[in-house]
Amino acid sequence: MTASDTKPKKPFRWHIIVFLAPAVLVYTAIMIVPLFGTLQFSLFRNVAGDQTFVGLGNFRTLFGDPNWSKGFWNALGNNVWFFIIHMLVQNPIGIMLAALLSSPKLRFSSFYRTAIFIPTILSFVIVGFAWKLILSPIWGVAPDLLGLVGLKSLFTPWLGKEEHALTALSLISVWQFVGIPMMLIYAALLSIPDEVIEAAECDGVTGMSQFWKIKLPLILPAIGIISVLTFVANFNAFDLIYSAQGALAGPNYSTDILGTYLYRAFFGFQLQVGDRNMGAAIATMMFLIILAGVCLYLFLIQTRLRRYKF
Repeated sequence: MTASDTKPKKPFRWHIIVFLAPAVLVYTAIMIVPLFGTLQFSLFRNVAGDQTFVGLGNFRTLFGDPNWSKGFWNALGNNVWFFIIHMLVQNPIGIMLAALLSSPKLRFSSFYRTAIFIPTILSFVIVGFAWKLILSPIWGVAPDLLGLVGLKSLFTPWLGKEEHALTALSLISVWQFVGIPMMLIYAALLSIPDEVIEAAECDGVTGMSQFWKIKLPLILPAIGIISVLTFVANFNAFDLIYSAQGALAGPNYSTDILGTYLYRAFFGFQLQVGDRNMGAAIATMMFLIILAGVCLYLFLIQTRLRRYKF
């Protein structure tokens, strides 16, 4: 008899299944089942009141019928611009704020962190309606505030002009959610070992030079995670545009993104009759776009960032 035969077997940990089961069931009920239901709807079409399998017919209609393709490409282009604004404005500002707030010499840093993070817990409806009032040329306070610093001539009804509306809403979204990348980068900066910082200081690397040469390379994995989270959130966006500009995402669909386009296609709005099969096709395209972006990050970018981890 060998030692392996006499070694007692580890008991099966049933408590793990017991504690995981409720979360798995809830996630399956509200995420997995609706996802597969949407994918199924996208392959069918309502013909004479019956659901008929058409395969990729709905997708051919989405890309081949000008009545659908024009709105889809417009929404996709707006969504890409919405994402670019967040990547170029929100995340760099979040990194800068995290770097400033992580300085041990800064007083009241906890107050600043709280003040910057508070907008992220506000309702989209409140934020959209409040900024719509603020930027209103009739009763908004924005013209008066710009007038106090001598810049009133720069004011224009940004939300009412096609060339400015989407950018203005993107910056409002940046204002609301800049606290999230700030806190994630702040946590990443605090996780850097003190020995690394002390070694850099011994070599004379301090201040901004220390951040660019030492800290920034070490927090690149966190920046990568923030980037993919920003991508997912932006291509799932809907609430802010809907609360500020309505389902038509005006003016003249200039703020229309995939979320609002999906809403009108699925549920219908005003004279447009809802088509749940075409809506499911649009939702499926959104899912595939997000899946492609996440896979690109996981298999191409994340593997290159692993060497910076401790």
